[in-house]
Amino acid sequence: MADHTQDNLFREIDEDLRQERYTKLWKKYGSYVIAAAVALIVGVAGFKGWEAWDIKTRRAEGEQFNNALQLVADKQTAAAREAFAQIAVESGAGYAMMARFNEAALLADGGDRASATAAYRELAADTGIDPLYRDLATLLGVLHQMTGADPGDLRQRLAPLTADDNPWRFTAKELTAVLALRSGDREKAREIFTILAGDALAPQGLRTRAGEFVAIIGE
Repeated sequence: MADHTQDNLFREIDEDLRQERYTKLWKKYGSYVIAAAVALIVGVAGFKGWEAWDIKTRRAEGEQFNNALQLVADKQTAAAREAFAQIAVESGAGYAMMARFNEAALLADGGDRASATAAYRELAADTGIDPLYRDLATLLGVLHQMTGADPGDLRQRLAPLTADDNPWRFTAKELTAVLALRSGDREKAREIFTILAGDALAPQGLRTRAGEFVAIIGE
């Protein structure tokens, strides 16, 4: 089933690229990257929180956070946003940060891209947050502006994340290539996707996707 779904995904990507509808392409598929990134926040930040707080506090804050996630699952978006906002103010640093990320994601899912972008910019500028998550906030902020903001400005914001020692470099490079396509720079996009497709350190899914882009751009 997963293979069939992936085949359908790439078939649609192929159709969109052939028609040079790059903006629509990313609008359609960017959400998969966002969802994966948010899931990573919950897992990694939750683990760091586990190391930092006493058991009693962790249990109480963890329960409050899980209740907010359940509201999301139940599609009670307004209540979930309220819950995350409260956690952001009242909880320890780890859960507060996760709450802010999830609140921003809900704003984006609800169509309020401007507020979501502002929320991610605040996270990216917060020096009290680990650089790993500040960079992730930059990445997510760019993702939510892929179809509206100036590609050159977005590429400039992504540039520091493409460094060889940055944990988010592969996704940052992929976004940079997509932005190059949006700007009409097919050669730059092809160059980046070719490098990604051949990078043994890149996630397999991303390498496969990059290879598909290279093949389609070359047609």
